[in-house]
Amino acid sequence: MARENPAEKALGLLRSRLCDPNFAFKALSHSDDSNYSKLKFLVSSSITEACNNSILLLGPRGSGKIAVLELVLSDLLQEYPDMISVIRLSGLLHGSDNCAFKEIARQLCMEHQLVFSRMASFDDNSQFMIAMLRECGLAHKTIIFVLDEFDLFALGKQKLLYSLLDAMQSVTSQAVVIGVSCRLDADMLLDKRVRSRFSHRKLLFLPPANEDIQRLLQHILSLPTDSSFPPDYAVAFNAKLQNILADERFKEIISIYLNFDSTVKHLLRYLFRAVSYMDLESGMLSLENFKAALSNIQRHPKLECIKDCSILELYILVCMKRLEVKEQNSYNFNSVMKEYKSIHDSVKTSDYFARNVCLRAFEHLLQRELIGFTDNRGQNHSVEFSPVKLLVSFHELHQGLKSYGSCPAILQQLMDRQK
Repeated sequence: MARENPAEKALGLLRSRLCDPNFAFKALSHSDDSNYSKLKFLVSSSITEACNNSILLLGPRGSGKIAVLELVLSDLLQEYPDMISVIRLSGLLHGSDNCAFKEIARQLCMEHQLVFSRMASFDDNSQFMIAMLRECGLAHKTIIFVLDEFDLFALGKQKLLYSLLDAMQSVTSQAVVIGVSCRLDADMLLDKRVRSRFSHRKLLFLPPANEDIQRLLQHILSLPTDSSFPPDYAVAFNAKLQNILADERFKEIISIYLNFDSTVKHLLRYLFRAVSYMDLESGMLSLENFKAALSNIQRHPKLECIKDCSILELYILVCMKRLEVKEQNSYNFNSVMKEYKSIHDSVKTSDYFARNVCLRAFEHLLQRELIGFTDNRGQNHSVEFSPVKLLVSFHELHQGLKSYGSCPAILQQLMDRQK
């Protein structure tokens, strides 16, 4: 058999890492201030000290709440294999109290090798849960309840949350309730009787800092030097990666992407796309890989429309942007023509068109939805006098002009002055 190409093997390794959120978050879990360390300390102390606890993990989708939680549970199951039972519920699947209690009973029966009755009533399952909490407490075994989409459990009468938190008030029970939600006000959705039994501990999952991003990139994209890779290849690959990470152009690319989406989940998706562009002949990552991935992700329909505009239409768009910069909140075609004439008079460009030609270009921009009427009444009045607004951002217009092959230099200069 032919030996596997080191470049193909490296590509497979990097892709497998990027598909494993647990591996990615290991790089962010070493600090004592990390959410991983705080959550692990809380749960492990509850296990060792035989006490009850509850906590909420809050943050936007893709911020790593579930990944960090799974990392903590995996470590604790290895440290305390006979002292933990994990019950997992989702508000999307088990939103009703009856369904939630039945799922808890099913998982407890499976965990402790008991017979589960599908015909058990709501009260039977509720009493069974309370009895199991008491028995596990006496056996010094902690039950960890993971409630994903926690805010959905707060809908309705909240019988599950009340029964669970009320049972944890007993000295004989031993449990930890971990709620996961993308709503930062999830605790405020709780009824007064439930809130009084909740510990009000919360962990916020915020976008990672620049130092954490650098550590994450290094952790994921570096090749191990003590593995089956040829030593020279691994060293050269890592050296090339260090040069890319230190390049200011790369930092700008990452900054642009993080402004677009700062969650770790989507950053991993972006890196997967960038790694997939790696040249298998050289076997090295390059700055062009990350540029290509960024341009592929940041496809804006407005930019493509700007590229198809005529020179006159570009002039009209720039004139409208200049009017907005001058804080002229309401303007129409006549206002745009005055600005167009002022540019021509000050610069003496050869790109000057008749008014009727400009009006047709203006109407074409309306059809392309690069500009639009400020209200519905504009559609019933003359186009020349109806108030209009620009439907493209400054960044989109600036990028569109830069990528336009035959864009007049004066338009670029006018846009640069507006920065």
